[in-house]
Amino acid sequence: MQPNRVWKAIGALLVVLLLAGGAGGQAVSPYQAQDFSKLKGMKGFSDKLLDMHFSLYQGYVKNTNLLLEQLGQLAGQGQAGTPAFAELKRRFGWEWNGMRLHELYFGNLGGKEPLKKESKLMKQIESSFGSYDKWLTEFKATGNMRGIGWVVLYEDVKTGRLMNVWINEHDLGHLSGGNPLLIMDVFEHAYIPDYGLKRGDYIEAFFANVDWAAVESRLGK
Repeated sequence: MQPNRVWKAIGALLVVLLLAGGAGGQAVSPYQAQDFSKLKGMKGFSDKLLDMHFSLYQGYVKNTNLLLEQLGQLAGQGQAGTPAFAELKRRFGWEWNGMRLHELYFGNLGGKEPLKKESKLMKQIESSFGSYDKWLTEFKATGNMRGIGWVVLYEDVKTGRLMNVWINEHDLGHLSGGNPLLIMDVFEHAYIPDYGLKRGDYIEAFFANVDWAAVESRLGK
């Protein structure tokens, strides 16, 4: 078989995989932006900041769907081996992770109660870090590092060990197979409109609003 025919065959297969879902071959629906408007009015976060942040998140959802469509089209046209395909494929991790990290971030906000001492999450934090205070000190210190990115409390699903991880950008620094539990956005857009350069004050506001029930529900997922 000629090389161009091979690429066309691969492209056709990729299109089928993108468009087919499940045993019934149903079409895969585009990603839909979730509604996090319930967070408006949250202490320490202005509605203006949240509206801006929601809009940015919606852009990631839109671009994720657009890239999936464009990659499918290129593959179907036998152009899966082209530089254009490669650049879009590299970009996909940025857009998809930007979408999903924001969903996890907004999803672990809106709480008012502290983490319960008898909770499973508390016991795993104490087992991994020695105490809740030691974990919290390290998490906040990671969030205060110079640079932009994310701080994620990851669970090693094989051992149950928890680790605080710095993610640079959206697509660099993830732990392979790690389960993200608590996510904090430390890109400038997450705090500068309300706090200027006082990132530490933003981090305190973040922890005053963590939904620990949502965080704990992610254990073992």
